[in-house]
Amino acid sequence: MSRGLIFLPGAGHVAPGPGMTTKIIHFMVNGRLEQAEFGADCSAADVKDLFRAAAEAGPNHILKMYDTNGSVVNISPRLEANTEDSCYRLEVVASDLQGVGMPTELDDMEDRLHHLESKVIADVGKTPEVLSELKSQVESFQRKLESVQHLSWMGLFREGSDHQLSKLSLKPRTPQLSVEEERQQVRSKFLNMSSLQVTEKVREHLKTPVFDNWQWEEAEMLVLLQVMFTDLDFLTAFHMELDVLQNFLFEVYCHYNSIPFHNFQHCFCVTQMMYGLIWLTDLRSKLSPLDLLIMLTSALCHDLDHPGYNNVYQINAQTDLAIRYNDISPLENHHCAVAFGILSKPECNILKNLSCEQYKLIRGGMIKCILATDMARHNEILNKFKMMQPVFDFTNRDHKEVLMKIMVKVSDISNEARPMAVAEPWLDCLLQEFFNQSDTEKLKGLPVTPFMDRDKVSKPSSQTNFIRFVLLPLFTELTKLFPCLEQHILEPVRRALEYYSDLERAGKDQEGTTKA
Repeated sequence: MSRGLIFLPGAGHVAPGPGMTTKIIHFMVNGRLEQAEFGADCSAADVKDLFRAAAEAGPNHILKMYDTNGSVVNISPRLEANTEDSCYRLEVVASDLQGVGMPTELDDMEDRLHHLESKVIADVGKTPEVLSELKSQVESFQRKLESVQHLSWMGLFREGSDHQLSKLSLKPRTPQLSVEEERQQVRSKFLNMSSLQVTEKVREHLKTPVFDNWQWEEAEMLVLLQVMFTDLDFLTAFHMELDVLQNFLFEVYCHYNSIPFHNFQHCFCVTQMMYGLIWLTDLRSKLSPLDLLIMLTSALCHDLDHPGYNNVYQINAQTDLAIRYNDISPLENHHCAVAFGILSKPECNILKNLSCEQYKLIRGGMIKCILATDMARHNEILNKFKMMQPVFDFTNRDHKEVLMKIMVKVSDISNEARPMAVAEPWLDCLLQEFFNQSDTEKLKGLPVTPFMDRDKVSKPSSQTNFIRFVLLPLFTELTKLFPCLEQHILEPVRRALEYYSDLERAGKDQEGTTKA
């Protein structure tokens, strides 16, 4: 097993300066143990370029790093130093189908030399010295290429050569980009990555509730959304053109705002959970492809252009949305309107090859599913589902419609069904958005939403009641219809309730001790 030292200094440096803190990362890649060393002032892009080089990956390939437990860890300057015994595993999870191989020009040259040699031997009975020398040079060049351990798109060479990575002149840090420039950068990355072949392991992991969104960049998430539409066979079933789907996904991305919680990452998580539930419950054998398209696309569009302030605020503040929609689910109506505004653009219209009847069904279904995410209607929809449970019929249109609403609702509020390492950061984001709203309400003299008041709400208390009175009843009813979901979403939610209940008790005990 060969071991090379790969060193990446901070931008603008050739070697670490005096007193500069560096860290050493041990990792397995392509069957070999490697080391990477970089300074604390390295940019995330530089660190990713380093590992991309070690994996012999192209500029648009997607790399992921796994710890000893098989969990994805973020490739960034904050990557924790480790030892050989606890080395990470670096993998290319999306790459060109053909991979990186020996240059085709060498194969062509070999074939031509072999053909020429055969003709010469047939004419003169032996191989001329000049031809033997040429063959020897080609074979020598091949051996050199095969022995280079870090050959990649960056042109890196093995340790000891004149072109070590430590001598690589790094590109300067990029200046702050505008929102539009950032979006176009994401679009460019997405389109460059969109033809990559995502590994089967990632495709299977994408079908589970334990998927970790925090380890994926926005352009990569767009690639994974494309995978969802592709693997559910929507492109074939609904005659979608790939470039139109890509335009649609990118426009959806652009219409999510940069706010703490209701952002594009939330959109991705809800869509990914819906995708996972479709596979876990084998809904492909129970509902039509059109129904599945309605649910997945509703999940994707369910919070488009969310402003970060809920319906209660919209109505109390008499915002344009509340006035436009007469105080009736103003946000959800707006999300629907934005979704169909995107679909009205010919270059984004993934439904353009459907019949008028199919379009009406999809539009009507999406509106019903997205409007169902208004929590003011939660009990109404859940009670309908409960009444259907004993005699649920997948061929009954009313039953199907309620199930589709329930599936979107479950996906929308499913964070606590994920591993705690994924779920807890989402709670922090949600509380930040809640506190922003209550602060604004106080400033404007509006009624303060009680569960958003930073002076009255704690992290554990915000979750215990929500899990106990909203999540558990909802997830329990869905599990009655699909018992297989107990281990996937119901048990994790029960564990989350236990976790936050313990935290809440500990907080009260500490408060009591302090007062005493």
